[in-house]
Amino acid sequence: MADHGYRHLGSHAFGPDLRVERYRLDNGLRLLYLQDERAPVFCYETWFDVGSRHEQPGRTGIAHFFEHLMFQETESLPYGELDRRYEEAGAEINAATYLDWTYYVINAPREALPLVIATESERMHRLTLAPEHIESEREVVLNERRQVVDDDVEGAASELLFRTAFQTHGYGHPTIGSAADIEAFAREDCLAFYRTHYAPNNAVVVVVGDVGPAELLGGLVQAYGPIAAAELPVEDVRPEPPQQAERRVELHKPTPHPKLGIGYHAPAFGDVDHAPLVLLNEILTGGRASRLYRRLVTESELASLVRGVVGSFRDPSLFELWLTARTSAALPTLAGEVDLLLEAVVQEPVSARELERAKARAELGSLQGLETVGGKAEQLGFGEIVLGDPCALWSRLEAFRRATRADLLRVARRYLGRDNRSVVTIWPQAGEADSEAAQ
Repeated sequence: MADHGYRHLGSHAFGPDLRVERYRLDNGLRLLYLQDERAPVFCYETWFDVGSRHEQPGRTGIAHFFEHLMFQETESLPYGELDRRYEEAGAEINAATYLDWTYYVINAPREALPLVIATESERMHRLTLAPEHIESEREVVLNERRQVVDDDVEGAASELLFRTAFQTHGYGHPTIGSAADIEAFAREDCLAFYRTHYAPNNAVVVVVGDVGPAELLGGLVQAYGPIAAAELPVEDVRPEPPQQAERRVELHKPTPHPKLGIGYHAPAFGDVDHAPLVLLNEILTGGRASRLYRRLVTESELASLVRGVVGSFRDPSLFELWLTARTSAALPTLAGEVDLLLEAVVQEPVSARELERAKARAELGSLQGLETVGGKAEQLGFGEIVLGDPCALWSRLEAFRRATRADLLRVARRYLGRDNRSVVTIWPQAGEADSEAAQ
């Protein structure tokens, strides 16, 4: 009821036995609640509808940077007190930032619910953002960038691939940000970001586990109800124009084996083509029986690693293929073999047996994450933020089951053209190739 400070928006089936209750507080905060009494624990996630896709040149990485600041002090919790309280309560905490979203996770025993509600509502609107803490986190994030991008072959290659493929859309921004941008963040930038995006009407609280609805709703209204809604900015994400020609770049890194990264522009997660493309990727790269693994790793021994992934994002993203060649001399042959294998799925339908195997793998991969309260919460939050549907997983499974060989042939022909791709070649630096030859 609205006069209680919230409205019940509906009840939705989440699989055969569970139901998700949707609520909205008067200030716009959304709540997804799934009661699961199988263990005396719960998962509490707060999803904010902001990620690196919302950033502008010169401000890349601020969403991730701010994720770090959320673990600092608030007006009533001195520095270090948040970690101490959660550890004392037996809770585990984590967070993540990506292209479309930022979220915070607390897994805790049932009796810790009042503590979690009070602490998470406090973090939403009462951070102090002290200058000394901003400076300390700046060094932490710069060091993280050095570890996962500058000094990491795969991280550097992935950043280069997205920057090459996306020259207009915000998906081209590195989630961790550029070093120059991280160094330039001022306290005023952080305050403006906090006041703009960390508002109740830009957030979804997801609670899954052994907690009762009366305790949960009463606690949320009391803790979050007084927080004022913000005037959210109009989203200014520019669509990526169609790519007209293949783009190729090279990277030289300290790696003993050359690598190849290929990114085809691919549909958004909610597009009808996304599920068939995921199934096609399973046929190409999913396990030892896949076409690329069998041909390139087992039979020809040209590659030691084959991996593929279709981006699961709100806007069109990439179908990525990553391969590691056994030797530098093998890389040109490997690249040619990859093109032949991809051309095969463009020219001829996959077999019925391959499609059934791909469907089984995709369904198993989708359902495995639901074993824990945290896995269920993550599916609910992701579905709500990316598609506006917390139960999207189940329609996703239906899309896998409905897919036909003709669907896979259609998406192969639509997306696997060479003009639609960017290619990153990673060569060993001088000295690394010598050590490879010695091996």
